[in-house]
Amino acid sequence: MATVTYQGASRIYPGSTKPAVDKLNLEIQDGEFLVLVGPSGCGKSTSLRMLAGLEDVNEGAILINDKDVSNLPPKARDIAMVFQNYALYPHMTVAENMGFALKLKKTPKSEIADKVRDAAKLLDLEEYLDRKPKALSGGQRQRVAMGRAIVREPQVFLMDEPLSNLDAKLRVQTRSQIAALQKRLGITTVYVTHDQVEAMTMGHRVAVLKDGLLQQCDTPRSLYDRPGNAFVAGFIGSPAMNLKTVPLTDEGAQLGSIVVPLTREQVAGAGEGGSKNVTIGFRPEAIDLVSDGTGLPVVVDLVEELGSDAYVYGHAEIGGDDTRIVTRTDGRKIPVIGDTVHLQLDKDAVHVFHAESGKRLD
Repeated sequence: MATVTYQGASRIYPGSTKPAVDKLNLEIQDGEFLVLVGPSGCGKSTSLRMLAGLEDVNEGAILINDKDVSNLPPKARDIAMVFQNYALYPHMTVAENMGFALKLKKTPKSEIADKVRDAAKLLDLEEYLDRKPKALSGGQRQRVAMGRAIVREPQVFLMDEPLSNLDAKLRVQTRSQIAALQKRLGITTVYVTHDQVEAMTMGHRVAVLKDGLLQQCDTPRSLYDRPGNAFVAGFIGSPAMNLKTVPLTDEGAQLGSIVVPLTREQVAGAGEGGSKNVTIGFRPEAIDLVSDGTGLPVVVDLVEELGSDAYVYGHAEIGGDDTRIVTRTDGRKIPVIGDTVHLQLDKDAVHVFHAESGKRLD
């Protein structure tokens, strides 16, 4: 197996002055499933393609097992890549597609057949080995692409949004299959997705990127409970965390008609650089509906009923602006659209960030 290390790795595309990936420092452990996630254009696919050898490294280096591979061609890096479009040969059977890379290496036919059979058993593809890709569903084709990577027994798996062409139900099913398969094989895996739910449910660790810069890399639980900055706080979690920049007072943050208490350290940190504001964040589950006359008044715009739970979307006037707020509540006690409800925050679950830098304040 293998470790992967990005050492200040940057990629600047010709004709551009801004790096697509800017001095990325990241260590991926042997056997780890690491997910790169972020909005479109954040540099996650470029980071993966740099590791694969499909993009140049303009600055810094990329190491596999402590060996600098920055200038090696893709075939010399001992990696296998799974793309979102499957990239299967339509004229070949499933077995021929899965064993093609081994055939190019002039591996004996009996060895190819054994490895293809073993991979097909892992992926529940045994009955499809003689079929052509056109006779398979999208999920089956994706499993064939996975099988083609597995038979090569690479040091590192690279996956670039492999589930984006599947429907919602199949994505959930295939997601769990990939995670279970990676755990069983123990091969170091770097996985790219724009779907933060996918990232949170699959990765041992998740690296969040924005504008080519690494924002935070941690376990899914730590990213959710202790986001390092306001961007990570707003990106991780579905529905997203409620974030609002409000005036800073001696007691805390003035959120509309209520004051959210802050510690002296948070007040001092928020005021650094002469800032008179502070950004606070609270997740939908950190809010309770309370009786009239207390809490923050919010007008209900939409209710999403999910059975046992419901999400209530509304707006509140905060600092002269209409601010969108979402809260999770009991699905059996939901308000009506147009109602005014009153919200009370769980003070222990409020996240605090510097208004300008976005840095977390503890």
